[in-house]
Amino acid sequence: MVGVNSIKRRVAYFVSPHGFGHAARASGVMAALHRIDPSIHFEVFTKVPAWFFRESLSGPFEYHSLVTDIGLVQETPLHADLAKTVQQLNRFLPFKSSRIKGLAREIIRSKCQLVVCDISPMGIAVAEEAGLPSLLVENFTWDWVYREYISSDHRLGDYIAYLRKLFDAADYHIQTEPVCGKSSKADLVTLPVSRGVRSSPGDIRKRLGVSPTTRLIMITMGGIPERNESLRELTIHEDICFVIPGGSDSKEILDNLIFLPHHSKFFHPDLINASDAVVGKVGYSTLAEVYHGGAPFGYIKRPHFQESEILAAYIQKHMNGIAIAEKEFKEGTWVSHLSELLALSGIRRRGPNGAEQVARFVHELMVSPQF
Repeated sequence: MVGVNSIKRRVAYFVSPHGFGHAARASGVMAALHRIDPSIHFEVFTKVPAWFFRESLSGPFEYHSLVTDIGLVQETPLHADLAKTVQQLNRFLPFKSSRIKGLAREIIRSKCQLVVCDISPMGIAVAEEAGLPSLLVENFTWDWVYREYISSDHRLGDYIAYLRKLFDAADYHIQTEPVCGKSSKADLVTLPVSRGVRSSPGDIRKRLGVSPTTRLIMITMGGIPERNESLRELTIHEDICFVIPGGSDSKEILDNLIFLPHHSKFFHPDLINASDAVVGKVGYSTLAEVYHGGAPFGYIKRPHFQESEILAAYIQKHMNGIAIAEKEFKEGTWVSHLSELLALSGIRRRGPNGAEQVARFVHELMVSPQF
């Protein structure tokens, strides 16, 4: 940890707690900023567990447990509960003036110079109250998502208008590919943003007990837990090993299946980098980590969620992958695609990680005369 007296710059980072994807993207950016300037200190506001950031970051940060936005209330990794989402939005928005003023005083006391928001509109409101610049990082915003559901619940119209005004108020705007709603006002558009790998594939396989020559497939449904009993039928594929983060409350080995808890000793990008293929929900952080890892991706789209269509189109254009239907995954019949998936080649990336592009932009902003 950098000593308090040596800290030169402080950044407040408001992160959406919808799954782990926004926290993964934010962590990738913060880690890249720490590499550029190790003295930067982050004040992280979110409900994503503190351990996620402790395991993703090596530089100094303070964690503040705070509901920063609602997003969508998930029933399962693939399905949202719209009625519960609207109920929670009704309690959450508009922001209470006293809450925003209190948070503004808090980040002023912390001597923050900038507020960065990974689609959490609360951070933009707090920055405005504190008289600090705000920077929005997104590949979609919640008003864009809610438009898909307005025919099912007209009350979303008021929230869409309120959130759109807040997102438009950000002083700086960065979009990260795959971008859902391109903005002509974006200050920067980057490649996919992900956390970087830390360990070699050989080291990860050794720790998992998987030989270098055994084909390894990772199965992930993101940061929202779900037990899929059909996965246990994969034991018949004895020549392939499957690692399943989030598949159990503790590490469990069943023949050729390795179930890991969400909070395990294995860093998620390292598992992806050690795998011959990845199968799972097409969410932003998984796509970004698979994109940079280069493995083929057997992706499952989320029904009634328009981001999924854009992410799927990006995979087809820029990655090697095949679509797996939700029903196929739940019933276990997706294994008929195994040979096709493993026959796809990996891709070696030569471009930068979008996290580095965002970090350079933020750092140049913070060292500019206006700061």
